[in-house]
Amino acid sequence: MLSLVVGGLRTRWATLLGGFLALALGAGMLTATGLGLAAALDPPPRAPERFASSPVVVLGQDRLTVEVRRGPGTALASRPLDRPQPVDTGVLRELRARWTLTGAGPGAPDAVGLDAPVAEVRTVVGDRAQVLTGADRRRADPGHEDDARELTGLNALLGTAGGVAAFVSVFVVASVFAFSVALRRREFGLLRTAGATPAQVRRLLLAEAAVLGVTASAAGCALGSLAAPPMARALVARELAPAWFATAAGGSAGWPYPVAFWTGLGVALAGAAAAAHRAGRTGPTAVLREADVDRDVLPPGRALLGAGLLAAGLGLLFWTYGTEPETLLKRKTYTTLPMLLIGGAALLAPLLVRPVARLLPVPCGGAVGLLVRANAAAAVRRTSAVAAPVLVAVALAGTLFGASESVARAKETEARERTAASYAAEAGPTSLFVRDGAEAVVKYRARAVADPAAFAELARLPVVAGDLRDLDDRSIVVNEEFERRRVGEEVEVWRADGSGPVRLRVAAVLARGTGDNGPYVTRAQAPGTAPDRLEPGTEPRPVNRAARTGLRLLLGLTLLYAVIALASTLLMATSVRGGELAALRLAGATRAQALRAVTGEALLAVAVGTVLGLAVTAAVLGALGAALAALSAPVTPALPWAETGAAAAVCAAVAVAAAALPAWRLSR
Repeated sequence: MLSLVVGGLRTRWATLLGGFLALALGAGMLTATGLGLAAALDPPPRAPERFASSPVVVLGQDRLTVEVRRGPGTALASRPLDRPQPVDTGVLRELRARWTLTGAGPGAPDAVGLDAPVAEVRTVVGDRAQVLTGADRRRADPGHEDDARELTGLNALLGTAGGVAAFVSVFVVASVFAFSVALRRREFGLLRTAGATPAQVRRLLLAEAAVLGVTASAAGCALGSLAAPPMARALVARELAPAWFATAAGGSAGWPYPVAFWTGLGVALAGAAAAAHRAGRTGPTAVLREADVDRDVLPPGRALLGAGLLAAGLGLLFWTYGTEPETLLKRKTYTTLPMLLIGGAALLAPLLVRPVARLLPVPCGGAVGLLVRANAAAAVRRTSAVAAPVLVAVALAGTLFGASESVARAKETEARERTAASYAAEAGPTSLFVRDGAEAVVKYRARAVADPAAFAELARLPVVAGDLRDLDDRSIVVNEEFERRRVGEEVEVWRADGSGPVRLRVAAVLARGTGDNGPYVTRAQAPGTAPDRLEPGTEPRPVNRAARTGLRLLLGLTLLYAVIALASTLLMATSVRGGELAALRLAGATRAQALRAVTGEALLAVAVGTVLGLAVTAAVLGALGAALAALSAPVTPALPWAETGAAAAVCAAVAVAAAALPAWRLSR
C-alpha cells in the first residue's frame, strides 16, 4: 500500500501541489501566530523604570473588589481601576517612621519605593496597599496598562489570523481532494476491476492525505519558525504591538509546533475524508463511463452539512439581532459569524452554480458564448470548485471591511451629532462601576460633565426618557444597557478611583447607540477628570490604523489561499481537457476561439463566486444595519467596493492565467 501511495504522489504531484501549499501555509501561519501568542501571553521579564533602584514598591490598590452572589453563597468580584489609588496616609506615615521612601512627594502618591526587608514591609502594610518585588514592580510604571491593552489587541489579531488560516485551508484542501477524486474516477474504476475493495480505495486516499499532511505540516512548522521574528518586527513597526515585543529566534515556546503540526495533519485527513468516502463508492463500471455532464454533484451528506451551516448562520444572525443587537457591532461577531454563512454557501455551491450562471452575462459572444454557458452548467464540479475560493475571498473582504467601516461611520456620525456647538468643552472620560444584578459588577466608560446647564443646552443626545436638565451632583444619565434604567430609580455606583459606593438618581435614559452613549455624571462623581476640548467633526475615527492593518493582513491571507485554490483547481481541470479541445479544433474552432472558451468558463465561474460572496456580504451588512437602527444609532452602511473589487479582480486574473496556460499547450 505504501509503495502505491508514494508512486501515486510522485506521478500526480502537480495535482496535489495546491493542497500541499495550502497546508504548509496554514501550518506556517499557525506556528508563527502561535509563537506570537506565546510571547504575548508570557512576555519576558522587563526591568522596572519608575522604581528601578528600589527593591520593594508599595502601590495603592488598583482594583475594585466587591462582594457578589455566587449560587447559594457569595464571592468577591474584582475589576481594574483606571489608575491606582493613593497610598493610605497611615501607611505612608508608618513607612516613613522606619525607612527612607522614594517617590513620596508632598501630595498623596500612588506608589513609593524603599529598600527594606519585604516581610517587614508586608507586616506594616497589611491589606491597605500592595507590596511589589522583582518584575512585579513594573505595575507601578505609567505605561504598564497601555502595554496590557496593546497585548490584548495583539492576542485578538493573532488568534483571528490563525482561525482564518485554519478555516480557509480546510476549504482549499477539501476542494483539491474532492476535485482530484472526480478526475480519477476511471483510475478508481480500474482498481476496482483489478480486485480492490471499497475500503482499500478509501485507505489509499487517506494514506495519500496523511503523507501530504505530514510533509506539509513539517514544512509549515519550519516556515513559521523562520517567519515569527520578522512578523514580530512588522507588528511593532505598524504599532500593533508594544515596542519591546519580540519572539525568540527559532521559537523558545514549544506548544505552537505540535499544535500547528497536528492541526495541519487533521485538516488534511478531514479534507480527504469525504473524498475518500466518494472514491470508495466508485464501481468497476466507472472505467467504461465517460460523461460530459456531471451528475450526483451534491451528495446527501454535503447537502445536509451545507444546509445546516447556512441555517445556523442565518439563525444566529436573526437571533442575535432579536436578542442582543449590540453584539453584531463587535469585531469578534462580524469576524466569526460570516464563516458559517460562507461555509454553508461554499458547500451548497454545486446546487447554486447552474441558476446563477444562467442569470449572468457570459464574457464571450456568439457561438463561443453559448459554449461557455453550456460547459459551465454541465461541468458543475469544475465550476463550483473554481467559484468556492472566490466566494470565500469576496465574502470575507466584504463582511470584514464593510462591517468595520459601517460601525466606524456610525460612531463618527453619532459623535458629530452629540452637540450643536461649533466648539465644545466635551465631558471628560472616566469610568463607573455598577452592579449588574446581584451576581456581577460592570465597568462602564463614562463622561464627566463640568457644566450641567451648558451640557443640557448644547447636547444632542438620543434621550428616550427623562430630561438632561435634571443632571446634578446626585444624579446620573444612563443608557438602556443598565439594569436600573427607569427615571427616578437609584443606581449604586463606584467611582473610577474605587471610592464609593454612592447612590445616584436616574435623571435621564439614552438609547444604546453604538455603545458610546453615556453614562454621564458631573465632575463631583469623577475626581481628577479634566474636560476634553473637541471640535465636532475632528473626532478620531474608531477604526484606527492598527485595526485596519489587521484587516488588510486577513484579506491578504485569504487572497493567497484563494489564489492557491484557483490555480491548482484550474491547472488540474484544464490539463485533462485535451480531447475536448481537440474535438473543438476538429469542429472548426480556431485556437484563439478554444482559448476564449476555456478562459470564458473560468471568468464565468469567478463571476458566480463573486455573486455568491456579495450575497453573503449583503446578508451580514443588512443585519448590521438593522441592528444599528434597533439601537437608535445612525445607519450609515459602507459597501467596500474597493476591497471586494480587488479580491474579485485578483481571482479573475489568476483564473485566466491558470486556465489559459495549459489550454494553450494542449491546443497546439
